Parts: sequence; C-alpha cells; structure tokens
Amino acid sequence: MKQPSTISEYLISRLADYGVGHVFGVPGDYVLQFFQQLENSPLQVINTCDEQGAGFAADAYARLRGLGVVCVTYCVGGLKIANTTAQAFAEKSPLVVISGSPGLNERHHNPLLHHKVRDFDTQLNIFRHLTVAATDLIDIENGCCEIDRVLAAAVRHKRPVYIELPRDLTGTVCSCSRNPLPQAAGSDPHALREALAETVRRISDAKRPMLVAGIEIQRFGLQRPFMQLAEATGIPFATTPLSKSTLSEDHPLFVGVYEGAVGKEQARQAVEQSDCLLMLGTFMTDVNLGIFTANLDQALTISSSSEGSSIAFHQYPDVLLDDFVSGLLDQDLPQRALDVRPSAAALPPFAAQDKPITIARLFEYLESFIDDHIALLADPGEAMFAAADLTIRHPAAFLSPAYYTSMGFAVPGAIGAQLARPDLRPLVLVGDGAFQMTGMEISTAARFGLSPIVVVLNNGGYGTERPMTDGGFNDIPAWRYSRLPEVIGAGQGFEVFTEQDFDRALKAAMERTDTPTILDVHIDPNDHSPALKRLTDALGAKVRSSGK
Repeated sequence: MKQPSTISEYLISRLADYGVGHVFGVPGDYVLQFFQQLENSPLQVINTCDEQGAGFAADAYARLRGLGVVCVTYCVGGLKIANTTAQAFAEKSPLVVISGSPGLNERHHNPLLHHKVRDFDTQLNIFRHLTVAATDLIDIENGCCEIDRVLAAAVRHKRPVYIELPRDLTGTVCSCSRNPLPQAAGSDPHALREALAETVRRISDAKRPMLVAGIEIQRFGLQRPFMQLAEATGIPFATTPLSKSTLSEDHPLFVGVYEGAVGKEQARQAVEQSDCLLMLGTFMTDVNLGIFTANLDQALTISSSSEGSSIAFHQYPDVLLDDFVSGLLDQDLPQRALDVRPSAAALPPFAAQDKPITIARLFEYLESFIDDHIALLADPGEAMFAAADLTIRHPAAFLSPAYYTSMGFAVPGAIGAQLARPDLRPLVLVGDGAFQMTGMEISTAARFGLSPIVVVLNNGGYGTERPMTDGGFNDIPAWRYSRLPEVIGAGQGFEVFTEQDFDRALKAAMERTDTPTILDVHIDPNDHSPALKRLTDALGAKVRSSGK
C-alpha cells in the first residue's frame, strides 16, 4: 500500500499492520465514504444482515486473529452493537469499533439531524464506558496519533476500542508521522523478583500444586510458556468455561474444566483440594466459579493477570501475567513425578440407533466427531453447559461467551471464526431461542462461501430457564429451521428426530465444504444434559443451605 496521506488511508493501513484482513459491518450514510475506501483497500468488507451480527462476527474474529473490526453508521448502527462491544470488554476480546458520524460542517447551530439522539457526542460518551480507549477524529492534526493510541490500547489490554470518524473528514490529509507498533508495558522488576521468590517457596512446600489456565493465557499468546511450566514441573492443570480449549484437552496433565459444583468431580477435587493453586490469567466470574459453588481458599491461591498479581493476601499490582509466567520458567522449581491420567482409549464408532435423539446421545456422538479440523462455537444455555464436557483436542478451537453469556453469538461468530481461521470448519451448537435472534446471518455465511454446520437444539423455547422458572414467556414461535436454505437460496437443511437422522445429516454436512448446513434437531423439552442438571442441582442445594 502507498504511504497513507488521508485519515482513512492511515486507519486502514494500521489495521493491516496488526494483521486484520476483514472488516464486518453494515453501511449507512454517515460511513458510506469510508466503506467505499475499505472496498478499494486490501481489506475485505463482510457486510452482515444486522449490526449485532457484525459485532459478534468481529468479536469471534478478534479472539482467533488477535484483532477484529466492526464498522457501522452513527447511533442507529452504533447503539445496536453496544451489546456486542460490552461482551468483548467483559471477556477481553480486542475489538475495534469504527463508527461514522455527522460531518463537522453539518453541526453548526446544533441541528436535529437524523440518527442524532441527544448531543453529537452521545454515542461517543456511551462507548467510553464500553471500551478501554475511545476517540473522535475531529482533530486531524492529531488524528493519526489518536489512531495509534487506541489501537495500541486494544492490543495491550485485549479489550475493545472506539473510533468515531466524521464523514467530511475521511479524505482529509493526516500529517502525523508513522509510528512503530508499540511494545507492551513491563512489570516492576523489584516487585516481580519478590513475587517470584514467594511463589517458588509456596510451590516447593506444596504437596498438591495445581495450575489453572485462564482466558488471558490464550489472549496474550502464552500457551507455549504455560505448557513449558506445567511439563517442567509436572504440575497438572485445568481450564475454566471461558478458557476452554486454551490448551489441548487430551494432554496427560489436563484434569478438566473447573467450574465449581457445575463441573465434573475430577476437576473440582483437583482444584479445590490443592494446597498451592496457581490461577494464571483467570477471571473469577460467577460462571467460572460454578455460579458461586466454588470452594477456593484465598490463603492457598496465587493469581496473576494482565492487571496485576496476588499471592494469598499479598498484592502485587505491578507484576503482570506475561512477566510472571516467563519468570517462573527461569526459577529452580522442583520436578515432580508426573501424576498423569492414563491415556484415553480410542472411542468406538458411535452406533446410531433408530430411536429419538437425546441431549446426552447427541453430545456422546460429538465427542467422537470433533477433531483437529473443527472449531466449536456454543451459544449460552444448554449448548454451552453441555459443550464444557466435550474434549477439544486442538487449542483455541472452542468459542463461547461463557462470562457475559449473550445469546445469539454463535451463528454470526462462526462467520468471523472461519474467516480468521479458514483451516477450521465451524460447528455451531445453538438453542432455537438464540438462533431466532441472529440465525439469519447464515445467509451472510452463504454469500461469502463459508460452510458452518449449525446444529439447532430445538426444544421449543428457552430450555435453560424452564428448570428455574417456567411460563409462557419461555415459549417461542415454531420455525422450520431445516427449510431456511430454501429461503436464502443456498445451503442444505436436515430435520433430525432420531440418532440415525443425526448421523446421516452430519455426514452429509461434512461432504459439502462450500455451503452452510442446518440441522434442526428436535429435543424433548424436558431433556437436559448432565451439565445442566449439575447446575440446577448445585443451585438448588445452595438455596436449601441458605434456608430460603
């Protein structure tokens, strides 16, 4: 690309410098000129059915590629992606939000322009609360520097940023010099040395040390040093629902996904009975803690993240995750006998029977079906809870909003995932309620030659909520999901009632790599996965113990 001369050219070139190849969005008049410039650039525009779909797709892209971009028009577009931006912030996904806005020459005397809400900076002020950095490029003299500032913040913090571009400034010459990509800030060396010394003492004295890999291990690309630490010390490790598949789950040191009483007992015992628990890059969210059914002792816990570290009750705010992990690798830590799990026996082929498909049997099938070429995306609800029990053998191949838990993520997320990682085939697990929110983005996938396999768990409504409180509010319209390919003029659909139906449909889907596939899987409304049953049992026990 030629040396940038305008604010738009500079922004586009900087996105390319960070490895961005696609921009997701929906055009509108305040951002049309920038869309035209995007279309004439090396970046590919992926315009979706709706702004929320664009936001979810860009979020998934960011999780796999390191930076994702969504571009929309002012307010009617921008405010529709407030939710997806909030999710990216909560779950540390480096998303760049670009919004057009009224030109500066249109704002004299404060006119009531279309899409305006209250003041011209209303949307900007909203996004200041949803991002780690936000800017309005009204000062062209500093425009390029502002672009560098906010993009650096997205990469440093792994959280979203916001750029607002008045439409009459897109072609304005930017005079800032081009700066090198910034380096990450480091830890305080004295605090780091003290934290490492205290950690070494605790690990050396421990009989049952345990590692927990949080989502920041993936976000900051620390999978390799984490595994070097585990293998050099022989310390077993777990992940959390949010960080599932951060590391290969068939590794002999892996004990499972920890999620309090909601998770499997093996992982729960390994974590909660540890006398030295190293939680690296882990968020202490309610879902990660099994809806607060976790039983962890802070006095035995060492925690480190990109925002600081703590050892028991000692705080080290200037000791950051990447330095802490690399520092541990340089320490003289005891080598323990590897307390490894026996190698898992090869699963026998799934014997599909001519009987109604159940959640348990469906996920039993998927356990043997998912391989290194599949990226699994699970929407919140039954799909997400049940998927936590699946074995993901390929690192970073599982995406689910397991903290913010916004329904409607998985179908548009599959678009971003396949464009970010074209070597992986997206397999989407989504409830019928979530599908009705964003499922028509399947047409976007078809338009751009993508081939997600979408498994709709059709149980007639919001099945996760029914065991908690049921009523007509949990019912939804009955769609013929398998007929949607006829509506969009692409793809293939299957209606699934039995195990054999499911087997035939998945095999047919794998044979078509050029188009989406929808499986409408009819599930009994009263059928739930073991994972969801553990959740409801744990919540029930919690309520009983509180005396309510």
